[in-house]
Formats: sequence, C-alpha cells, structure tokens
Amino acid sequence: MPTFKRKIIDWDKTGYNLEQLRITNPALRKKSCRSRTFEAGECEGDCDRCRYEMDNSISRAELAQIFGVSEHVIYSWERGRTPVGVEDLLLYCDVAEVALSDILVFLP
Repeated sequence: MPTFKRKIIDWDKTGYNLEQLRITNPALRKKSCRSRTFEAGECEGDCDRCRYEMDNSISRAELAQIFGVSEHVIYSWERGRTPVGVEDLLLYCDVAEVALSDILVFLP
C-alpha cells in the first residue's frame, strides 16, 4: 500500500502572502471600497468610473470589515499566529480573485 506524506501549511509564509495581498491586490481594494460606499449610497458599483482615488492597499480594519472579524484577527493571520479557517481562506480567494495555491505555502 502506498504511503502518503501529509502537507503541512507554513502559516508564517502563508500569513506573509495574505499581508502582501492586502497591500497590493486591486480586487481587494475595489471590493472594500464598493462595500463601504455602496452601503452609504455613494457608489454606483462601477469601479472604472469611480470618483474616489484609490491605491491598491487596504488597511487591516477595512479587511476585517469584509470578513466580519476584528482587526486583531487579521493581524494574527498575517503574522502566522492563528491559522486561517478554510471558509475564510476560500472567501479571501474569492474577494482577492486569486487561487488558493497562490496563498498557501507548505513546509518542505
């Protein structure tokens, strides 16, 4: 019978990837902006014609709002202190428009 080696997630490096996505991912920025301004009635939902000037990064507080968690939870994810749940990882992929394999890093 073949033996299988279990893959172990390197949460420090995975957390680093999450932080980099928060800082550099335009899809996260757009969804964060849209969720805040649309609810306030200030957004038409068309990011290409948006009147707000945006960079690509969002704060931990903005990301926490998307996930419905505290800013401390986001900080813990990004530092590798707390593993991210499967549901949250899948939501992160959906919101950031990336594949799960682009986020997870496994130990050698």
